[in-house]
Amino acid sequence: MRAATRFVLPEALSAAEPPEERGLARDGVRLLVAREGAPVRHARFTDLPGALAPGDLVVVNTSDTEPAAVEGRRGDGRPVVLHVSGPDRGGGLVVELRTHDGHRVRDARAGEEVHLPAGVVARLVAAVPGAAPGRLWRATVPVEGGVRAWLAATGRPITYAHQRGRWPLAAHRTVFATPVPGEFGSAESPSAGRPFTAAVLDGLRARGVGVATLVLHTGVSSLEAGETPLPERFRVPAATAAAVTATREAGGRVVAVGTTVTRALETAAAADGSVRAAAGWTDLVLSPERPARVVDGLVTGWHEPEASHLLLLEAVAGPGLVGRAYAAAVEGAYLWHEFGDSCLLLPARGTARRGA
Repeated sequence: MRAATRFVLPEALSAAEPPEERGLARDGVRLLVAREGAPVRHARFTDLPGALAPGDLVVVNTSDTEPAAVEGRRGDGRPVVLHVSGPDRGGGLVVELRTHDGHRVRDARAGEEVHLPAGVVARLVAAVPGAAPGRLWRATVPVEGGVRAWLAATGRPITYAHQRGRWPLAAHRTVFATPVPGEFGSAESPSAGRPFTAAVLDGLRARGVGVATLVLHTGVSSLEAGETPLPERFRVPAATAAAVTATREAGGRVVAVGTTVTRALETAAAADGSVRAAAGWTDLVLSPERPARVVDGLVTGWHEPEASHLLLLEAVAGPGLVGRAYAAAVEGAYLWHEFGDSCLLLPARGTARRGA
């Protein structure tokens, strides 16, 4: 299934560095507010509290970001960058091979070995079903002391071809990031939460907007056209489920920060919109055919043409509002990708459920 939202992304709209490198604070990025029945509004992320209403609930992802990229060499000596996407549900790890300029390696084969720092050797076992041919691999990466400690000593944040330069892990972490001992976090930052700062959170509280947390550990974000999200690990605490229920009963909006939060909440939601505490792996793929049941609004970054994330946005806000927001973003020269600008989608209640 393809998203109804169509647009052409000019290369000049790719954010090549963090906003701090562009002379902005984290919360100084632009915020496009797309509300059903109202003109699109152009603001700054610091204006987020005023765009919401007292009694609304903002739900954020506390997953930490791992230094998941490591330099290596293939068996024939060619240099390569290995991205550790995270644990495989069946054991081992899921990995991706990239060239040094950020492009996907297309000729990897099962059984291939990749030589990595500290004498570690990764072995590609089998292609991951559902991914583009040869993009993601189930792999064994035997490391004494565990993969996380090894990555902390040898790895760096994942970067892509649109980025200029490299930045410390702190630039890829959100203010909510909470490492959990013994638990592999996200291969890449849950970047919709990056513009949040203590000042924005104080503004939400002063506005009477609640903040709740959950965890969804995301793998590599480099999905290609036609690929659907892979299974991911999540945890919705009982306190968050209760906060969502109370907000809905009181008539407030449940506003997810990012596609990760949306996927986790909707996995924990029953058909009637009730939410329970839940944890494990989610295979849920949201789209207008399986619309959101509990998420009423969404804070998000900007996704590439043909990205499966666009279907999730349409599952929450409906194709009409999403298409209008993207058209305004291209016309207004908003910046894309993890270091880019933001969008707040506020559909009419039940818009996605009606398939509008």
